[in-house]
Amino acid sequence: MSTVFGVIMAGGVGTRFWPRSREKTPKQALEITGKETMIQSTAGRLTRMIDPRHLYIITNKMQRALLAKQLSYVPEDNILDEPVGRNTAPCIGLAALHCRRADPDAIMVVLPADHVIQNDEEFLRILGVAAGTANESASLLTIGIKPRHPETGYGYIQVFTEPGDHNPYAARGVMKVKTFAEKPNLPTAQMFLESGDFLWNSGMFVWRADAILSEIQRLLPELHAELMKIDQTIGTPHYAAAVEQAYGIIRSISIDYGIMEKSERVYCIPGDFGWSDIGSWDEVYRISGKDSGGNTITGSVIQKDTKNCYVYSPGKVVATIGVEDLIIVNTDDALLICKRERSQEVKEIADYLKRKQMNDYL
Repeated sequence: MSTVFGVIMAGGVGTRFWPRSREKTPKQALEITGKETMIQSTAGRLTRMIDPRHLYIITNKMQRALLAKQLSYVPEDNILDEPVGRNTAPCIGLAALHCRRADPDAIMVVLPADHVIQNDEEFLRILGVAAGTANESASLLTIGIKPRHPETGYGYIQVFTEPGDHNPYAARGVMKVKTFAEKPNLPTAQMFLESGDFLWNSGMFVWRADAILSEIQRLLPELHAELMKIDQTIGTPHYAAAVEQAYGIIRSISIDYGIMEKSERVYCIPGDFGWSDIGSWDEVYRISGKDSGGNTITGSVIQKDTKNCYVYSPGKVVATIGVEDLIIVNTDDALLICKRERSQEVKEIADYLKRKQMNDYL
């Protein structure tokens, strides 16, 4: 089989994880769910099927040195920094150029840096099925998660469940994608769950580098034109300048909206391997261990009549009395207190700090 490359997207800041996640110490570089940072867990999982020399990390200049230190076994030239964030389509296109340069028949496994996966063996099995399918076709494969409840925080993928000529890979557990759906409201999410043909959209992809570049050329020709200018400079002293110039021109667009929702080559493999995208502090609480009061505690916490709270305070003593369903995150220079069900709104605090140019807290 062709060479399989791992591509880890690690350029975000994780504003929903303020005040721990900052521009210089983003969510993926933090130990949020265990003793390893999130990107260390993601990369380490991939090295069980991919040579570390074939891992690429896509990040930004501010985070490059930190991630290089955390992933010391990844070649420094494989850490690609974008001059400015332009969402996932340009990021993936840039990585595809490097993978194709290393192997014209390269297969790409594209993952976010900050997902939690509890069953590594099942996850790697599914990636193997996806890589094998991609190797012999121009298909674009994504991993769908079997929904456990009517979640409103995820996008959804609808698949064809009936057999037919539209799906030559059905025997492998691969399904043809019918449509993508944006994050729904609760009644719609309930309907999706009951229908049986909707999966959570994990944002994880597998395809040949030449296949995704071909679809970018067809569906996002302006992006493709700029990528080709970069391609000519890979391995030369002109590369950094070419990337800088291209990113000043290309528009921000996601791979889902730009390619996956429009392509006719999209297939999905349903997965059930203890996945979470850890999109909020409440999600961290949900998957973490708890004491007899339903609390997740890190640090010096004195509690009385406290129930179902997430409290993080490794450097200061925090006392809680008669509270429940709270998120409390205490750092050296900032304190967050919010109701658990409103933890998605933490992003608005980071947005406020940015508007007010309170950069010391970002």
